[in-house]
Amino acid sequence: MRSRRSCLAVPGSNPRFLEKAQGLPADEVFLDLEDSVAPLAKEGARKNIVAALREGDWSGKTRVVRVNDLGTQWTYRDVIEVVEGAGEFLDCLMLPKVEDPTQVVWLDTLLTQIEKANGLEVGGIGIEAQIENARGLVNVDAIAGSSRRLETLVFGPADFMASINMRTLVVGEQPPGYTEGDAYHYILMRILMAARTHDLQAIDGPYLAIKDLDGYRRVARRAAALGFDGKWVLHPTQVEAANEVFSPSQEDYDRAELILDAYEYYTTVEKRGAVMLGDEMIDEASRKMALVVAAKGRAAGLGRTTAFTPPTA
Repeated sequence: MRSRRSCLAVPGSNPRFLEKAQGLPADEVFLDLEDSVAPLAKEGARKNIVAALREGDWSGKTRVVRVNDLGTQWTYRDVIEVVEGAGEFLDCLMLPKVEDPTQVVWLDTLLTQIEKANGLEVGGIGIEAQIENARGLVNVDAIAGSSRRLETLVFGPADFMASINMRTLVVGEQPPGYTEGDAYHYILMRILMAARTHDLQAIDGPYLAIKDLDGYRRVARRAAALGFDGKWVLHPTQVEAANEVFSPSQEDYDRAELILDAYEYYTTVEKRGAVMLGDEMIDEASRKMALVVAAKGRAAGLGRTTAFTPPTA
């Protein structure tokens, strides 16, 4: 899976932002044609995005374009112009406001036609699906299994909060009067379960108070603790926070690699399935948990500071 700890939103109507984004350490950059672009600017934004993808240096980043949702008149032209113009430089398209699996199937079908017509690898462009309303959440299992192109499910909190009449105007924060638990826990877990069932990544949505880094970290830690793979970033100052929160600590990474080495040694050399590593018993379940942490650490570029030493006779 691609690393998506930080997913930076960049309006396609702003060439200066498109250029600046190339130098930021975000794992993913999605060039936006939807909410951040005014209706009269959308046609020009498509051209800006095609030029930025073709001419820019996006090394080390997952390159995504968010098209408009299927309730608008712009979506099909977004897909055709972007993929025909820069499909070989594109990793994924993001489809917002997904409500049922037929919408993802539509995008998959159109992508296949464009790829065939333009000599691109069929299936080479992935899809990210945004879950942004009650109907989308109710149908999230079917959405998650609707296409082999799907790579991520993305929570869109602002539209979602509006769709269920949540009584707050602060995106991502607990609604006033809700004092027991977390108002977003069910939503996040529902998306996460659907994603993991179909081997997809799960990405948390934006935190709009861009100057409140403490608040961003707090909300990001909630999603990371559940198992989410990353979070949207709306401002360059949030990139470092996202990368940090969604990376394992050095201590956890070292421990995960140690568990993997020790388990490999004891199961192959000594042919034991459960053993003690220090004060902790490790077994096949331990190995699976360690694989998750180790993979995230490697993707984040962490290096080992410890090594497993087999016991001497």
